[in-house]
Amino acid sequence: MMKKILFLTILMVILAGCNTSGSDNGGQNEDKPPHAYIEIDGERYDTVLGTYCWKNGCVDTAGAKDLLEGKSPIPVEAGTKVTFWMDYEPMPNEVHLNQTSETGEVEVSVTDHTFTVPDEEGLYYYDYGVWWSDGDVSDGDAFYAFALLVK
Repeated sequence: MMKKILFLTILMVILAGCNTSGSDNGGQNEDKPPHAYIEIDGERYDTVLGTYCWKNGCVDTAGAKDLLEGKSPIPVEAGTKVTFWMDYEPMPNEVHLNQTSETGEVEVSVTDHTFTVPDEEGLYYYDYGVWWSDGDVSDGDAFYAFALLVK
């Protein structure tokens, strides 16, 4: 009987050690895509997670303008460089950035996870779409929203 209890105790300790749900993963909830933020002039700003497909399914949300309702845009100078960051590996292997303003919507060029703020003053909403894929197989995707007020 004592050997059975000892065996079960050791088995429970081993199995508990294999459970990663309580591990420190940088604050990342593995049921959702990783947290993303932008960096402007050395300061980090949070983005808002929008629509995504991840390990446990898909969630559909509104676009950037609706997701950010009631939140203050980030003030920036015209021509400023903005860089996207995630505390997650691997980084997405495909990215797209849509910019929406009162004049319409355009896709913005992103190089090395960085883009340049427009030269024109105004309020700009952004949807940063990222995809993790291996060939034709998707490992997940997510859209992140933020707003910039160009001065």
